[in-house]
Parts: sequence; C-alpha cells; structure tokens
Amino acid sequence: MTANVKQHTPLPEPGDIVWCHFPQLPGKPSPKPRPALVLQVSDKDHEVMVVYGTSQKTQKIYPTEFLLKKGEPGFSLSGLARDTKFDMAVKVELPFNSDWFDLAPIKDGVASMSPVMGALHPTYLERVKQANRNADKFS
Repeated sequence: MTANVKQHTPLPEPGDIVWCHFPQLPGKPSPKPRPALVLQVSDKDHEVMVVYGTSQKTQKIYPTEFLLKKGEPGFSLSGLARDTKFDMAVKVELPFNSDWFDLAPIKDGVASMSPVMGALHPTYLERVKQANRNADKFS
C-alpha cells in the first residue's frame, strides 16, 4: 500500500463499472487495472464489493460468468471499449481508494475524474442473476 492513499469520492453505486486493481493475491493490488462491477457499497467503511472482469477469452463463458458484448443494446452505457465478461464467483471487498482503483481510462478525448467507467444497463440484470445463482451453487 502506498503512503499517499487518496479516498475516491463520491462512492460508486451498485451496478457501476469501475477501473480496479483487482487482487490476484489477497491484500495485494494487481499492477494492471481492469474493469470490475460494483455489487455493494459501504458508506460506513468507504468500501465496495466488486466482481472480477476481463476482456480476455470472451468466446468461452462459464456458468458463473456473464458477457457484455459490444454492439448489444445497453453496451455503450458500460463505458467499456471491448467485449467483457464478469465472473460472479470472483468477488472481493476493497477500500474505495487510490491503492485499489484508478481513474477510468480517457474516453472520447475526455479525462475522467473518477474510477467509474460507466454502469450496467438493466437489460443485463437477468444474466447477472443467473451467473450469481450458478456461483452460489458452486460455493
């Protein structure tokens, strides 16, 4: 963890997609940020529960995963640049600060002032629920 940790404000909302240093090992931010889906937010602890996202290997979707595909209605709201899958079996609670979250990538030449890239369109909710039910079965 860095000495100059900055809290990001405001906190995101459930359903937001954020630019996250999702841990590959417990307690250690990954060097490369990636998209993550916010599931829960704690005002008290300034923490968020996020779901792992990746734009790699999107041609194979496992039962605990769901895909946001470029060109689908609602995709543009996500702020994502590529097809991205999220794995509901890979969730973690993290402090919403600069150790764990970067400012969202520049989009259309505009720099972001927040880690929030976009939001999940309501048309994806059934996919999220199904992947989450499957994740609950396997846990």
